[in-house]
Formats: sequence, C-alpha cells, structure tokens
Amino acid sequence: PGDPVVSTSPSRKYVLFGAFLALSLGLDQWTKALARELLRPRGPFNPKVVIDGFFDLRYSENPGVAFGMLQRLPGGRMLLTLGAVAAFVLVIVYLRKLDPNASRLQIALGLVGGGALGNVIDRINYGRVTDFIVWRVKTHEWPTFNVADAALCIGVGLVMLDMLRTPAPPASTTASSA
Repeated sequence: PGDPVVSTSPSRKYVLFGAFLALSLGLDQWTKALARELLRPRGPFNPKVVIDGFFDLRYSENPGVAFGMLQRLPGGRMLLTLGAVAAFVLVIVYLRKLDPNASRLQIALGLVGGGALGNVIDRINYGRVTDFIVWRVKTHEWPTFNVADAALCIGVGLVMLDMLRTPAPPASTTASSA
C-alpha cells in the first residue's frame, strides 16, 4: 500500500490568504499612520536614524507608482487606483483556482493582496502613498518605500520562486507509426 495523501480543506486556502492579507494590510496602515504622525513633522530632511549608514525612517509622499514613476500622468491617481483594483481581482481569481495544498502561493497572494490594498487605501484617502523606510548600503540609497511595497515584493518573489520550483508539465507525445 502507498503512503496516504494528506489533503487540506479547500476553505483553508482562503483562511491562509486572508490571514496574510490582514497581517500585511494592518501592519502597513498602522505604520503609515505612525509615519504621518511622528515623521511628517520632522520633514524630509530630518530623518530618524535607526542604524547609522544603513536604515532610516524618513517621511515621503509618492503620488506615482514604484520609485515615483507616473507622477505627472493626467488622471494618474484614478488610473493607478483602477489598476491596483484590477490586480487585486486577478489575485482573487488566481486564488480560487489554486490547489488547497499550495500554502506558499496562498501566503504569497495574501501578501500581494494586502500590499496592493494598502497602497490603494492611501491613494483613495490621501491622493498619494505614504512612504517612510530608507535602506542604504555605503553610498547607494534605495527609493523610500513602505510595508505594503515590501509585502508586494515578498509576495511576488514567492510566486516567482514557486514558478521556478514547479516542474513544467510533461509535453504530450504522440506515437507515430511508420
């Protein structure tokens, strides 16, 4: 007799997805509220140094997308908001089709969904996204980002990792007789 196959409940994927969505969204909104309250009064030129030469907290507002792109696009706020909502809908569609045992992908989609919603909430409420995390190595400084951006990057990274680790289905072979 073969080993028993352990299968998880189909509803478990929604619980895992929802937990990581809620965690990333809640942490994002909480830290952005703290940034607006505590860092905005300091101004962009007076960061809070956390680890000298490596990690600062500096208030920034981003009306565009990643790294400030599309800041001056006419109707950009609405376009970016609709794009993020469409991406979230695609995440839900993908989740529905996902194998209940694909835990890593459920977590990844939760992080992507939470990150996307976190930045959409900012765009709707403030017209721009609140950023405040600054990483630096020697003379290189990454653009300022937030927890939603980090959740999105981690989630997309996990999806890509899964794509690399999942073998492609075998090509169908047709027997030809001569």
